[in-house]
Amino acid sequence: MTVVEQHPLQPFLPTGARLLMLGSFPPARKRWSMDFFYPNYTNDMWRIFGLCFFGDKLHFVDEERKTYRRESIIELLNCKGIALYDTACAVVRTKNTASDKDLEIVQQTDVEALLRQMPLCETVVTTGQKATDVFTGHFSMGQPKVGTWLPFQFEGRSLRLYRMPSSSRAYPMRVEKKAESYLQMFQDLSLLAETDRSDS
Repeated sequence: MTVVEQHPLQPFLPTGARLLMLGSFPPARKRWSMDFFYPNYTNDMWRIFGLCFFGDKLHFVDEERKTYRRESIIELLNCKGIALYDTACAVVRTKNTASDKDLEIVQQTDVEALLRQMPLCETVVTTGQKATDVFTGHFSMGQPKVGTWLPFQFEGRSLRLYRMPSSSRAYPMRVEKKAESYLQMFQDLSLLAETDRSDS
């Protein structure tokens, strides 16, 4: 029997958000360590954020409980105007894994509707190959190389699409190296202030 999973989270859209980060789809609930995006304890997204904003990959990590400091993450995202969602809102897992390659997308996210709710958004980030495939296919545009961006147009707005390294451990790159690409992007968008990195 084919089981269709609906996205378990609502889009996280801070007021005045300037950056929209799009993954593919959350892992199965049994892999969650918290009730939020990138919840798998072995996923490195929040370690990347810790490195970029505080110079400490464990800043958002609760090692004792094998989880993340959700409220601190949300506080930073709200402060910086960083929105989160995924490119699929309904999927079938063809195998019992968290891998993107085993996801069959049943329904794509209405990314245009998200962007209409974010009039100040000037940048979209895809955080994996499947998310990049879905987004660039929808907008009929080329794919940026990992760590770079390409321009695109949406309803008279000029935006950038950044393609970042996947935060999955399956992506063969050290977390510190992945963070370098994210750091450059955050610098490009003027989201890094000196005060951020001094508080670790």
